[in-house]
This record gives sequence, structure tokens and C-alpha cells, in this order.
Amino acid sequence: MNLLAHAYLSFQQPELLVGNMISDYVKGKKQYEYPLGIQQGIRLHRAIDAFTDCHPATARGKAVFKPAVGLYAGAFMDVVYDHFLALDNSHLDETEWQQFTVGVYASLNDQQGFLPEKFAQILPYMQTQDWLYNYRYTWGIEKSFGGLVRRAAYLTESAPAFELFLANLPLLADCYNEFFPAVKKMAELEWRGLQNH
Repeated sequence: MNLLAHAYLSFQQPELLVGNMISDYVKGKKQYEYPLGIQQGIRLHRAIDAFTDCHPATARGKAVFKPAVGLYAGAFMDVVYDHFLALDNSHLDETEWQQFTVGVYASLNDQQGFLPEKFAQILPYMQTQDWLYNYRYTWGIEKSFGGLVRRAAYLTESAPAFELFLANLPLLADCYNEFFPAVKKMAELEWRGLQNH
């Protein structure tokens, strides 16, 4: 659930943002019930996820978490990528990240009618607790890890994963620095391709 990355890789396009954020809640042919721009966002989200899962930097990062969370390591790595993105001043500085996240919440609220029920239920918590901005803080990551464990079928505690996160920050930062420019380039190409269809 790398929510910040999906929001940022929506390129300030409101419909693309909705699709990119709700994709995990839209199953099968349901995607075709949405306007074209949202469909493109859903497809972009899935392309980003596939690219992320196959990237060697993700594999190295997942290896850090596997001893603690097993098959859920990828989900934890998604949150880690959002942490480093939130701190990445080469994209936006701290104030701009804050403005960006406020804009994301506003855009999603403006398009409430297109949000699947489960996502619509989460959005107020996302906004009031400012999940997207607070990924920059280690306590925000600790809370996110706790949320992953609550939703996971086979996990009972997040502390071991959080300890591994803190102990491996330089390695995980290297994974992000290798991965994010590549996924951004891929997403830009994918979006251009979607526009041409």
C-alpha cells in the first residue's frame, strides 16, 4: 500500500489520482464502470505494482523484513518506499509535500461519488491523521506497520518489523534511491501510452 507513491505518480491528474488510489478495491470488470481517466489510473496503479514487485531493489528490501513478516514483506517495503519519498527533497520540499498531501485529500473528496465504499470509509482517517504527510516520520511508519499487521491474516505484532526498519535504514534508503527514479520513469511512459489509446 504505497499510497504516497501512487498519489505522486498520478501527475496532478484528478481522475488518474482516483484510479491510482482505489485500484486495490476494484475487482475484475468493475474497472470498466468508471470514466476513462479513472480506468487509466487503475491500470497505471497495477503497472506500478507489477514493476515494484519485480524490481531487484524491492527484493533486497523484502529480504530485510522476511524473517519478521514472511510473505507480507512486500507490503512493508511499500510503506518504506513512501517513507523515503516523503523525505525526498529532489521531488518536493517539506512545505510542498504538505501542500501536495492536502491537495490529494481535497481531490479525492471532490470525487467522492467514484470512491468504492471501503476506500471511502478509510479516507476520513487518512485525512485527519494525515497518513500521506506523516510517512516522513519514523512514528508514522510505526503506525503504518501496525495497520498492516491489523489487516494481515497471519501477523500478530509489528514491533519486530519496525526494529528491522530502524536497524537497516541505510540499506533501505539505497533500495529507494535505486528504485524510485526507475518507477517514476516507467509510470511516465505508461501514462503517455494510456493517453494514446
